This record gives sequence, structure tokens and C-alpha cells, in this order.
Amino acid sequence: MIGRGSARHGRSRPPPRKFKSVPEAISTGDGDGDGGPVFRVGPIIGTGSFGEIYHGTDAETKEEVAIKLESLRARFPQLIYEAKVYRQLQGQTGIPNVRWFGVEGDYSALVMDLLGANLQELFESCDANFSLKTVLMLADQMIDRVECLHVNSFLHKDIKPQNFLMGRGKSANLVHLIDFGIARKYMEMSKHGKQHIPYRDDMMGLQGTPRYASINNHLGIEQSRRDDLESMGYMLLYFLRGSLPWQDADAGNHRETHDMIKDMKVATSPQELCRGHPTEFASFLVYCRSLGFEDEPDYGYLRKLFKDLFVRQGLEYDYVYDWMVPRHYYKDDDYRY
Repeated sequence: MIGRGSARHGRSRPPPRKFKSVPEAISTGDGDGDGGPVFRVGPIIGTGSFGEIYHGTDAETKEEVAIKLESLRARFPQLIYEAKVYRQLQGQTGIPNVRWFGVEGDYSALVMDLLGANLQELFESCDANFSLKTVLMLADQMIDRVECLHVNSFLHKDIKPQNFLMGRGKSANLVHLIDFGIARKYMEMSKHGKQHIPYRDDMMGLQGTPRYASINNHLGIEQSRRDDLESMGYMLLYFLRGSLPWQDADAGNHRETHDMIKDMKVATSPQELCRGHPTEFASFLVYCRSLGFEDEPDYGYLRKLFKDLFVRQGLEYDYVYDWMVPRHYYKDDDYRY
């Protein structure tokens, strides 16, 4: 989700609003005088395909929150589903806390913790150049977040820098995973207990973001745990390299552009993609691509891969990221959802 702050020092213009009018406040009471918190709706701080995100404030405590709104007339409503996913993940490290979900006027509203900048914005604030130390510290936490999601039987299906946000204040060094609008269960209940979703190779259309999509996603194969991790591999290499070979591909229309990106991914070996960088990143990608459809990834192996590299490089795991040093300092009040 795009936020209110700029990619460098200070704040940029807020994104344009698609909704003509929004409620001034979100009332969480039951309507019979039994009042819950009232959240004042402030300026817009983000937009997405399905709705808009606003800065909000608890009218009584003045605590800041994020308020995600979706029109009740949305053709493909997804906020109620996303709220259910968040509820099932509550209490997990790096998952934003949900304060309330319900209907206010013409909108579904999801009130959540207010977070800091997303990793794409922070990457840009560092001139699209993350140090190996920062990439490895981020990787360690991101593997944890994706493992947590998978342990709870969910696939994210849109792993990308914009969906990882840093916290604020005392949680400024904590990576959060957000945006579960297209997340899906990969384990289903049957009369025989929990079963993995069936393999399919006839999926219509790519799901998620083409730049980071797995090869199997491009090929129309049903996604599973391996695909979230392959997407993470591309994301880590994007941070390490500064760009990906296919990120500017443009064939004139979406379908042909997606095919062009797919062909470039298939033609580029992990070793070639990682040339000039530690071999552990190639090993990560090779491992993810080697997994079978129902295979449970060895998350511990992936974490150890990068932790061993961290130690070998003599780096200090101090949670001091590149954007925290004076040259790139990112103001804490540049908030996001």
C-alpha cells in the first residue's frame, strides 16, 4: 500500500482519491447506545485496486490508526475476506492488529494499527541500493513472516516490497506483512481431515505482481508454498542488484508483457541472476524452484543459509538498516498502512 510520506526526506503529495465522499468518523458501537471507540477519518494515505487507506485517530485516546475503506458497491468485494484472514492471524509477530471491521455508511471499514514505510519506499529512499547487511536482516524476518502465514495454512500470493512494512516507534525495526486480499488457504478440510489443495495447471491469468511472480504462476499452475518463497527470492535479488532484468519489459499489452517476463525468467538461471553476489542467493532460488507442489519448505534451512553468510561476512545483527543512517534517514512520522 502506498503511504503518505515521500520516498526520501519529508512528505509527498497524498495519492488522489477515487471515493467522492467518505465518512468523517467510524463509529464502532452497536447503535443502541453501547458505544465502542470512535475513529476520526483523516487524510488519505494510500490507494489500491479495491479501496483506499486513510489516516485515522481514536477520538478519545488520540491513538493513530489506519482505516481501509471499500465501497459496498464494489464489483468484487474483498475487504470482508481480508478482515477474516487478519482475524485468524491475530497475535502473530509482524501481523498488524485489527481494531474493528464493519460497515459505516456506504463503506466497509477495516481499522488497524498504523505502520511505517513499506520496503519499496525505503529502497527508493536509499537510492535503490540496499547493503548486504540490510538485505540479510530483512530476509531473516521475511522468511519468518511467510513461514507464519504458511503454518496457519495460508498462501499470500502477492509477495512484493510494497506488502512488507516497517513498524513505528518501538517497533520500527520489526517487519510486518500486509495485504491479504488475494491470500488463500492451501489446506482444506475434508472427511479425511486436512488435505492440500489439488494440483492444477489450467489457472487463468497471473495472480499477484508480474515482476515477482514465480515461473509456475506464469505457467498457469496453481500456487503453493514454494511460490511465495520464489517471489521472495526475486524480491531479495531486486534489493541486492538494484533491479531485475525483466522489470521494464513492455510488449504493449498485459498478456504479451507477462509472457515476455515469463520467458526472461525461464531463460535466466539463478546463477546468472546472482552473478557478482553471494552464492547463497542463487541457492535460495534453486531450492525454491526445486520444491514439489505439496512440499513443505525447510524454512530453517533458508534462514541458516543467510545467517551463516551474515556471520561469515562479519556483520553485526543490530537492526540498524540503511535508511536509519543519517544519509538516508527516514522520518518516523512518514506513516503508512
